[in-house]
Amino acid sequence: MTDVVTELPEGLTHSDIEAVLRGQHHDPFAVLGPHHGQVRVFAPQAAEVEVVAGGTRRKLDRVSPEGFFCGPAEATDYRLAMRAGDHAWEVDDPYRFGPVLGEMDEYLIAEGRHRRLYDRLGAHPMTHEGVEGVAFAVWAPNARRVSVVGHFNAWDGRRHPMRKRIGPGVWELFIPGLRPGEIYKYEIVSAHGARLPLKADPFGFAHEHPPETASVIHGLPQHDWQDEDWMEVRTAKQDRQAPISIYEVHLGSWRRGEGDAVLDYDDLAGELVDYVTRMGFTHVEFLPVSEHPFTGSWGYQPIGLFAPTSRFGPPEGFARLVDCLHGAGIGVIVDWVPAHFPSDAHGLAQFDGTALYEHADPRQGFHQDWNTLIYNFGRREVSNFLQSSALYWLDLFHVDALRVDAVASMLYLDYSRKDGEWVPNAHGGRENLEAISFLRDVNERVVSDQPGAITIAEESTAFPMVSRPVNEGGLGFGFKWNMGWMHDTLGYFRRDPIHRRHHQHDLTFGLVYAFSEDFVLPLSHDEVVHGKGSLIRQMAGDRWQKFANLRAYFGFMWTHPGKKLLFMGCEFAQDREWNHDQSLDWHLLEDPLHAGVQSAVADLNRIYRETPALHRLDCDPEGFEWIDAGDVANSVLVFLRKSDDGSPPAMVVCNLTPQVHYDYRVGAPVAGNWREIFNSDADRYGGSNVGNHGRLTTDDTPWHGRSQSLRLVLPPLATIVITPE
Repeated sequence: MTDVVTELPEGLTHSDIEAVLRGQHHDPFAVLGPHHGQVRVFAPQAAEVEVVAGGTRRKLDRVSPEGFFCGPAEATDYRLAMRAGDHAWEVDDPYRFGPVLGEMDEYLIAEGRHRRLYDRLGAHPMTHEGVEGVAFAVWAPNARRVSVVGHFNAWDGRRHPMRKRIGPGVWELFIPGLRPGEIYKYEIVSAHGARLPLKADPFGFAHEHPPETASVIHGLPQHDWQDEDWMEVRTAKQDRQAPISIYEVHLGSWRRGEGDAVLDYDDLAGELVDYVTRMGFTHVEFLPVSEHPFTGSWGYQPIGLFAPTSRFGPPEGFARLVDCLHGAGIGVIVDWVPAHFPSDAHGLAQFDGTALYEHADPRQGFHQDWNTLIYNFGRREVSNFLQSSALYWLDLFHVDALRVDAVASMLYLDYSRKDGEWVPNAHGGRENLEAISFLRDVNERVVSDQPGAITIAEESTAFPMVSRPVNEGGLGFGFKWNMGWMHDTLGYFRRDPIHRRHHQHDLTFGLVYAFSEDFVLPLSHDEVVHGKGSLIRQMAGDRWQKFANLRAYFGFMWTHPGKKLLFMGCEFAQDREWNHDQSLDWHLLEDPLHAGVQSAVADLNRIYRETPALHRLDCDPEGFEWIDAGDVANSVLVFLRKSDDGSPPAMVVCNLTPQVHYDYRVGAPVAGNWREIFNSDADRYGGSNVGNHGRLTTDDTPWHGRSQSLRLVLPPLATIVITPE
């Protein structure tokens, strides 16, 4: 062991050394690195340290037995040669490098207006001042000290303390020689001197496979995109007049491999693209793919808002999956969760020892329903963080739409709270004004920064103008889930047909408000979990009637105004309730009734796409007209869907009892020949094959206020669609 030198050079004090040794110095760059013709190094892993510069080597004095070295050295472009026993190595000194963040970055971060925050914060492999390494940057304004730790420094927070940029409260450090693939966390000491649990990087672009919780040095994902054709037509494909039919997917349980192995992004790509194409869905929506520690949360308690989960491979694998879907003309929607975050110790909770991302007051900052924390939307840095996350998925992964989770919980301060458990806004009201402003800001940024991309709100209340532009006073979403429609109609189909005459309003009430927003009709994962049972199990009647009811329900849904969303497995009548730990029961397709439901959904998607009357005016009252909503005695509904392009209308008739009706007369808006283009009772779907085979011709009998009418056969528990030839 080298002898310790007790005399210190000018400008260096024992208190400085002691603070570095104890990991308590607030400004390590003021002590370490080159200073006034000296080089100062803290290297507890080394017994000897030499400065190597210009072909010369100069040994530094050991001034502390714990590994603090210093000595004269004029060069600022140098390396450090270290030795411990028989082991010798060379490294670059992190404390000889200047800052990576520029003054404009500092200003914009402090203002909460950085347009591409993910370009600057996080861990970025780069060449800085001619040397390869990794630049780290993290926001922790109230910390006394922040360090990067990992295997590369034995998880010793004293060895790589960071430089604080006072204005934005960001800590940064360039560590030369580090490479992608290394795991890391941040060791943070609070303003009160408490060492916090090690924190994952809020801007981590990759993370360890759960249950491990470290971030992984990765940098921004790199992919050679081949989706130019899709991106050129994306705007039209996601317009309110376009046919949009969404297949909602949980990646971990859609399909498993041999031995119940979880498939990775690349394995899923080939099978999923083929299946969705064959089924005719226009979009796939993924339950949250952001990294999350608890698999049982399905992704709805995320910690890594800038990282696709490593459960299915690296970020580039997710990019390839999106690219593959785009190559087949299929849009990609991801669920995005800005409403709350989990309280795991390695996450955002009390990140720098204070309520940084969350509200300090639990009446504002704690979700009682989910035991999670609520973002402080009024804090500009938090808003900037979340906006950057939204734009990250659209920018780096070419995602076409974000379905924003739990919007209702964001809009109301008293959401799921009793009197006295919430704090009114500045005007004494219950609306969360900061969250409303945040949602408008992020939606405006999506429109301005990512042309053709849209957002979709999962919003369950009557909050006005959710899907109207911000400049018209709305929240700016492209579409809103119609939760009321889902609740009413699903309740109707659970009822025994003998009682349905008393509940026809459950099917008709949705048309009272159907055009107040641009709606998506959702039969989502939430309807097949928590003891509710699968959709097929929720249908009324014996086995045959359950399948007939489900096919009729899908027929009603696909012809009702609004875009469509169906959770995986429902398209072939998955029999058991969804379990995120198991593959869907694909073997059920060996049963003709299950295969029949699948065929019916595929045909409905085709008819929906090919029939302008069924999609062009999904969001306009001009596209819908009742012919007869009042035949409650027979539980029959008759309505028209219309287009604005001169194409013929489509008539939809639903008979929602097991009784077949012959010579059932309906008024016809167009005289002449009609044909049946869909019948949910067809034998190929597992039905009884009752229906209107061949051509139908109107006669001059006035009916339903029209001069012409048709005589139809209405199959049992069925929806039929007819169009004029």
